[in-house]
Amino acid sequence: MDIFDSAYLGTPPWEIGRPQKAFVELARAGEVVGSVLDVGCGTGDHVLFFAEEGHEVLGIDTAALAIGKAEEKAAARGLAARFLVRDALDLVGLNRKFDTVIDSGFFHVLSDEDRPFFAMSLATVLAPGGRYFMLCFGDQNPGDYPLPRRIREREIRETFRDGWHINYIRPAIFENSIQPEGHHAWLASITRSGE
Repeated sequence: MDIFDSAYLGTPPWEIGRPQKAFVELARAGEVVGSVLDVGCGTGDHVLFFAEEGHEVLGIDTAALAIGKAEEKAAARGLAARFLVRDALDLVGLNRKFDTVIDSGFFHVLSDEDRPFFAMSLATVLAPGGRYFMLCFGDQNPGDYPLPRRIREREIRETFRDGWHINYIRPAIFENSIQPEGHHAWLASITRSGE
């Protein structure tokens, strides 16, 4: 059992029982369009939210336990959301394109070496002109917070330099169950360049 699968034996701090406000606001602003892929979907709160909004949605995660919980939630709500146990570094096997990809807390767990592989993998499933929305922990957080990596804006720009257009990277809040006011984060909107 990997570290993320074992985290779902309980309730990890990033599981707040609802979608992150940042993604709800994106939906309300009309920025999330068409079919949606959620990379690192956990127990599926974002997938279920976008399914309720009328989107065709697929959620993927390497943690089989999280996917099982997500499927139970979808069934209980009668939602036609799909989930797969899959590695986001190998998306080409999905054999399809999405209009939107969302990422709530996945990018900040990637190693420096994995980031370019993730960008290449993402390009195989995001339609030209499609958007990738990322919410990740930012470097504005104090060093004593028990967080995964703190991402600098420059790191996002470097990863998505070739074949991508960065629409914006703006400060946001990453909600969680341990820090009532949430953690400082970056919310990025990145468009895949046309072919």
